[in-house]
Amino acid sequence: MSHDSLPTTPLSLATSDALFTRAKNHIPGGVNSPVRAFRAVGGHPVFMQSAKGAWLTDVDGNRYLDFINSWGPMILGHAPEIVLEAVRGAIGNSLSFGAPTQREVEMAELIKQMVPSIEKVRLVNSGTEATMSAIRVARGYTGRNKIIKFEGCYHGHGDSFLIAAGSGALTLGAPDSPGVTQGVAQDTLTVPYNDLPAVERTIAANDGQVAALILEPVVGNMGLVAPAEGYLQGLRDLCTQHGIVLIFDEVMTGFRLARGGAQELYGITPDMTTLGKIIGGGMPVGAYGGRQDIMDNVAPAGKVYQAGTLSGNPIATAAGIAQLTYLQQHPELYDQLNRTTTRIADGTRQICRELGLNYTVNQVGSMFSVFFTDQPVTDLESAKTSNTEAFGRYFQAMLHRGIYLAPAQYEALFVSTAMTDDLVALYLTACRESMREAHGL
Repeated sequence: MSHDSLPTTPLSLATSDALFTRAKNHIPGGVNSPVRAFRAVGGHPVFMQSAKGAWLTDVDGNRYLDFINSWGPMILGHAPEIVLEAVRGAIGNSLSFGAPTQREVEMAELIKQMVPSIEKVRLVNSGTEATMSAIRVARGYTGRNKIIKFEGCYHGHGDSFLIAAGSGALTLGAPDSPGVTQGVAQDTLTVPYNDLPAVERTIAANDGQVAALILEPVVGNMGLVAPAEGYLQGLRDLCTQHGIVLIFDEVMTGFRLARGGAQELYGITPDMTTLGKIIGGGMPVGAYGGRQDIMDNVAPAGKVYQAGTLSGNPIATAAGIAQLTYLQQHPELYDQLNRTTTRIADGTRQICRELGLNYTVNQVGSMFSVFFTDQPVTDLESAKTSNTEAFGRYFQAMLHRGIYLAPAQYEALFVSTAMTDDLVALYLTACRESMREAHGL
């Protein structure tokens, strides 16, 4: 198979299947993160061995065009030389110190330059750690207990975030996972995304009790869903009026939709921001930051405790600084990413129309989703009208044509700068054939 071609014969996944069988004896469900198990799409997960540019290679030697890109951070494609060089230069000096390093200061300065709403920032080890910490700081700053989150927005696996919506916007949530206590759940208020009146009612019903409102400004965890016009500004105004800390979870969107993230794209200034993914260049990392008067509550400057031995890890910061610096110096990359992703989204819409499939394709910048529904998708309820069985058939058809998509209908897809026009054409050819196969056309 040539470098820029897709498979013409059925894939052999024997080694992946054998590894999954072994893994299930030692790892819960055989995977270290649930979506990797392929339960939403059927079949067994594919075990990857290497990647370069836009291509993944699995343990059986099969190659795939990658539209996950490690769930966002590989914005420059896999194994970009500028990041690898930075990592190679750092590893000889040890992998961890448990003490301050110069790169931590440089990373903080770089984040502040690129995201002006962040006046001080604390590095952590994951997006989940960032959101958990931001909520604690907001509670410490305001002296209030409750938070507002949105149906379909995912903020990691912290207890406060694993709450299902109750019946109606004013009903307290219930734990969505065993191990989350009702005591935690009662402090989490859940409302529909893109429904500003529901937020107003919830704040009114909990007057003076809400510490923070946290959301993905552009949602990537119920598939890609954009904010309605004026929605983010409406949330900003409500939070200002009621003394609520507005937290933008930009773990996915930060430095991907624009150098300054979704807040730059939409012109909204949050009080706090959580970051991850891209700022590690593929290494585990996260960060939370915001206004100085809020962040000065974090220990040792203040009384809100948060710590981490590996926070500011020298290898992760080396990789992240290299990638962020490159993005900062090459703003034209965002125009390129937008054009490429628009070609993919528009082409997918056209294929669906030609096949008589009135499906919804949402796109913001270099993120997109194909929803197997004829309804506009603006929130979790409309996303749930998707035909997940048809999506599963489509996923498998694409996989066997060498296209690696997110193995769930409710996940966004990510495009990297390694995705050329020729590769877009390969994707669209596979999309057309897979749509036909998935629907028996």
